[in-house]
Amino acid sequence: MGYSAIPKCPPCGRGRDGVWQTPEMLVEIETAWSLSGYLLVCFSAGYFIHDTVDIVASGQARASWEYLVHHIMAMGAFFSGIFWNSFVGGGVLTLLVEVSNIFLTIRMMMKISNTQDHLLYQVNKYVNLVMYFLFRLAPQAYLTHFFLRYVGQRTLGTFLLAVLLMLDMMILIYFSRLLRSDFCPERVPRQQHKDKFLTE
Repeated sequence: MGYSAIPKCPPCGRGRDGVWQTPEMLVEIETAWSLSGYLLVCFSAGYFIHDTVDIVASGQARASWEYLVHHIMAMGAFFSGIFWNSFVGGGVLTLLVEVSNIFLTIRMMMKISNTQDHLLYQVNKYVNLVMYFLFRLAPQAYLTHFFLRYVGQRTLGTFLLAVLLMLDMMILIYFSRLLRSDFCPERVPRQQHKDKFLTE
């Protein structure tokens, strides 16, 4: 059984609209669909595949096993939107985390350049905290609440709930590391991996 490259839009008639013109994707997580949202999920799945291959090919699998686990779970979730044309809205919603990544990247670059005492780092520290809550913790909590309705059902939603709960755990662990590093540095163990910006 093959799948078409881009499935036809469901009867909602909004398939050609952009995500910003299809706000129901953020509410009707399972059924809402838009072409731009679908393509965004496809592109993101491609990124995770590429990054996974790059990590393995460069011999960094052991040092970056957390990222590999995250990527595999994310790909499993995105494939539901690509091949089964379901939960595209959920995939788009999870990609809000990329907004938070902007400030995490600034943080990482300043740590690498050893400029944690700079005013920009101090400002970014608080902005990063707010962005982490708004674009990581809040969407994950919303999605988890939505998918809990599939508990006990043998459906795709149950599989996605299991993936989501594992991602929830990882995000909370990263958040606790971030808090300890930036707001309670005296509690951070000295023998942590220096190549992981979220653990420093």
